[in-house]
Amino acid sequence: MDKFANTRFTRGEMSNALLKRTSNKELISRVKIIVVMITFLSSAPSSFATTKGLSQIVTPDLQPVGDLSLSLQIQDKRIANPYQLQAELGLTRWAEVAVFRGFQPDDWIFGTEVGLLTKEPFLLSAGFVNWSPHLNVDPQPYIEAGYYTEHHKLIAGAIHAGYKNEAILGYAYDFNERWRVQVDFQSGSENSSTIGFTCNVTPDFQFNPALYVNNGPKHDLFGYIVFTYTFHVWSKGWPPRRIGR
Repeated sequence: MDKFANTRFTRGEMSNALLKRTSNKELISRVKIIVVMITFLSSAPSSFATTKGLSQIVTPDLQPVGDLSLSLQIQDKRIANPYQLQAELGLTRWAEVAVFRGFQPDDWIFGTEVGLLTKEPFLLSAGFVNWSPHLNVDPQPYIEAGYYTEHHKLIAGAIHAGYKNEAILGYAYDFNERWRVQVDFQSGSENSSTIGFTCNVTPDFQFNPALYVNNGPKHDLFGYIVFTYTFHVWSKGWPPRRIGR
């Protein structure tokens, strides 16, 4: 998704020693896994198109029922865990779950979303992200509203992260079934503004690169990319003429 993708708590709540725990040998092994996964996803059979959320923020649209999306996320370690695998599953028309597997450091991260209003153009959802029992990080609850048309997607909401509340804003423009451009913002000096795009290489396989501009005084730039493949496990397929969820 990129809906629960950033797990940004890793930036402020992990020590440098923990980040360096992975050995070079383990890193090489994980790179091999990444290459195999990309090759597999690129060659898998396709069905209907789907585009996962935006680059940084949670989005109010839900994963379709029975759709399982598997993602490989690679990003600057100042954003979050630099290598992550993610699974996102649509359970019902109003509920989905997501789990992340981080490698540097070793971690499991959980999130969920419940649709309170799911009929477009108006959307409203709530849930939590970034819950890491392994690292004793509490879940971060959020609520978000969206206004979705065929081409324009507008998002606004709030998330409670640690001891403070933060604003969430996002916008995406879908040119067609293949191409989307997107920007988003989350308040807080440890967060960022992002700009990126999404491309559906095949109907079910897509990639989303983005540039992060940190909100801090130096406005550092960070790189990010995610590859996603969606399996229609028990769904009837993706609605036609739609790039977003």
